Amino acid sequence: MDFKGKKILVSAGPTQEPLDPVRFITNPSTGKMGFALASSAMRRGGEVILVSGPTNLSPPSCSLAGKKAGGVKFIPVRTALQMRKAIFRNLKGVDVLIMAAAVSDYRPKKVSKRKIKKRRGAFLLKLEPTPDILYEVGRRKEGRILVGFSIETEDLVKNAKAKLRKKNLDLIVANDPNGFGSPTNVVKIIDRDGKVESLPRMSKEKIAERVFDRVKEIMPACARKGACAHKGD
Repeated sequence: MDFKGKKILVSAGPTQEPLDPVRFITNPSTGKMGFALASSAMRRGGEVILVSGPTNLSPPSCSLAGKKAGGVKFIPVRTALQMRKAIFRNLKGVDVLIMAAAVSDYRPKKVSKRKIKKRRGAFLLKLEPTPDILYEVGRRKEGRILVGFSIETEDLVKNAKAKLRKKNLDLIVANDPNGFGSPTNVVKIIDRDGKVESLPRMSKEKIAERVFDRVKEIMPACARKGACAHKGD
């Protein structure tokens, strides 16, 4: 129960950005990593809030949306904007925020109220960026520990380190895209000093435990030195 008395906010799953009433932009995230993190935090005594995009998973020890049960409060969302709203609405008093959700980077600029009919020729789809939730939180860190996830197809460590600095994170978990949908993954945990911990292939439950082990390691330093309270770059 090493996280007893700590409030932990976890995001999970994909987001869906509607194109019309029957189509949307999304990604292959299943939410397994985020749900494993929420389960680990709950087992270790934390007061857990789980914000998740659409998945086929059952929240840990929780069956009713928005109701606390077994230390977990589950908040289902669909879009990136809805996820942002849920994160900021529940951010007060949070000690640790772990953004494991695969939030869409772009959304259709215009959403049709009717199903878009198939036509001859090419179809031009205009996209606009969605909010960068973790970047926003990192700009007003307020002493909480921030953990992000990075999925890359090239220069995994380099790109993950750049994201860690840009978003003012304390840890980032760099993972292979082949982990989507799999019960296992191969990840690297990178800290603010650039130290890289390479983990062998393991279950997402074990990865979640290791992430919280690392969070536990840096918590005393954050409390003692204010290492987690600095402003963004």
